[in-house]
Amino acid sequence: MKSYKDTLVYKQAEFSMGLSLLYTLIIGFASFDFSPFAIRPFILILAGINGLVTAVQALLVLKIRKDSNKSLVINSTSRQLAGVLLISLLAGNLFIVLSSLYLLKNKVSTGYIYSVYMVLTDFLVIGVSALNLFKAYVTNTFIPFMFLLLFILIFHIVVLVGYNRFAAMSGIVKKVFLLFFAATVLVGNLFVLFVIISMIQKTDNETTMTRRKGIREKIIRNQASMIGMLFIVFLVAISICSYWTFNYGFAVTNDYSSILQPPSLTYPFGTDNFGRDVFSRIVFGARISLTVGVLATVIPLIFGGALGAVSGYYGRHTDNLIMRFLDILYAIPGILLAITIVAAFGASTTNLIIALSVGYIPSYARTMRANVIQVTNLEYVEASRAIGNNHTNIIRKHVIPNSLAPMIVRATLTIGSAIIATSSLSYLGLGVENYIPEWGNILRTGSEYLETEPHLAIYPGLAIIALVLSFNFLGDGLRDATDPRLS
Repeated sequence: MKSYKDTLVYKQAEFSMGLSLLYTLIIGFASFDFSPFAIRPFILILAGINGLVTAVQALLVLKIRKDSNKSLVINSTSRQLAGVLLISLLAGNLFIVLSSLYLLKNKVSTGYIYSVYMVLTDFLVIGVSALNLFKAYVTNTFIPFMFLLLFILIFHIVVLVGYNRFAAMSGIVKKVFLLFFAATVLVGNLFVLFVIISMIQKTDNETTMTRRKGIREKIIRNQASMIGMLFIVFLVAISICSYWTFNYGFAVTNDYSSILQPPSLTYPFGTDNFGRDVFSRIVFGARISLTVGVLATVIPLIFGGALGAVSGYYGRHTDNLIMRFLDILYAIPGILLAITIVAAFGASTTNLIIALSVGYIPSYARTMRANVIQVTNLEYVEASRAIGNNHTNIIRKHVIPNSLAPMIVRATLTIGSAIIATSSLSYLGLGVENYIPEWGNILRTGSEYLETEPHLAIYPGLAIIALVLSFNFLGDGLRDATDPRLS
């Protein structure tokens, strides 16, 4: 008999409880100022509230485990308790909110889960953008765009609450709704696309899932990968919305009257040695990190994948010619090659992307070559040759599509490495231009004040760690989702 401990809802409740406990400990630690020793009352109260909410969540998990001995259906008392825990949103505890939204639904479907993450992304973007309310002036588009974000949030909540009804619509009404719904992805909330796909397919009920589930259905069972995806989508959304809700001048303009200000409501992360708002610099720096990380992965994925496919398919002399050339390139350490290219052509975003891309091409080519050699010997490729298809069509239609899954997984893991390399080179002064708000540049500036103003280095460092971990978690989830042995 299936245990309730094996279900997605129970696993999410336990996972959220652990993250909530970690979140509470971090807030509790932040409530103490050790030099000189002092207590921040507001943060300590916030930590206490989160501790209380976490304790209630632990009791709810124990209750669900106890009730599962009698029935696999969550009773009304547990659902009511989960509904009460939604107030933890006021304390910023999105993990408990996430678990509560799972528990409130009778039948949790794939589309509903992505709808939950869609709404949480909206809350994160609005919450981060709303911190600019404490500034005397931000930008002329701040107020109207915040109202637009609030409207989108309300619309997404309506979709979340009535997901089954919207998914059951048909005809022209559904087409108009999906068109309007798809327009909301323009603010960067990529979870909208997953929800739309779920509504179109109509086959994503958890009770009707078969062994042959798609990646979209499989990945939701890995809670860590979903949290990583949430953070990545949030950064994409805030990077887009910051064009209208943040003032770029706060990130790049020197303000000598506000040098080295401590964290406050006006400057959540303080100011640096030029009086620039570190909070705004980190938000705008997300664009650079994401752009460089993605492009430095996509470019070698394309070129390395093409070289590996040709080498693995044709073999012999072609294989020797391509792979020996790539072996020479592979013998040079990637970071050393990047430093050489940037030092030779100058520090710029374009040169940084090219430098990192060149170093990743050999590893992608090797991975693709191994996949292609394996696929080329399969029966359907031999059958395609037998009916007279030329080599180009065989590679394009059969070999490459069936060799891409490991490449995609590798790409998600490489993005994290590219982000670290970007920040490392910027830290050394060999990345993007010094005046551009990039996490490595921000970290380099903050490292000069580690003894007096440690927060200047802590916040950009945490941002880099969180983004790299998010891509690593997502890569692990994709690897498990594409592994047929785990199906």
